[in-house]
Amino acid sequence: MIALYSDYLSQPQILSLEEMERLHADMAAGIGADPDALELYHELVETATRYASFRAGWCLWDRSAKAEKDPGRTSCHNSVIIKFNQLARYLKMQGRDAAWRDAIGYEEDDPIIRKRIGDFACYIVFINSILAR
Repeated sequence: MIALYSDYLSQPQILSLEEMERLHADMAAGIGADPDALELYHELVETATRYASFRAGWCLWDRSAKAEKDPGRTSCHNSVIIKFNQLARYLKMQGRDAAWRDAIGYEEDDPIIRKRIGDFACYIVFINSILAR
């Protein structure tokens, strides 16, 4: 199977590329040149990059490999969520906008939002990856 963007669009609770682009721009505007916010963002990107590696391999692995790697994937996903929350909390404490975090959603409101958060993390990794040319 070849995965296409149109396949993603048929899934529940997705973020379109346009929505992710807007949210990422809002995040960047809120961070600005604040060194502490930039450090938190860097930590988010590092964690998201590890998580994206799990996600990218998921469709390639057999059932045994998935079972073996699933605890690490879940732990990394939890860390991504924590990093998003830390960044948003810091920005709010500084009086900056972090509406992007609310727009992504919270898994406490709907468990499928967990996947949406992971999607946005992968989008950030995607942007970093294509800019590393």
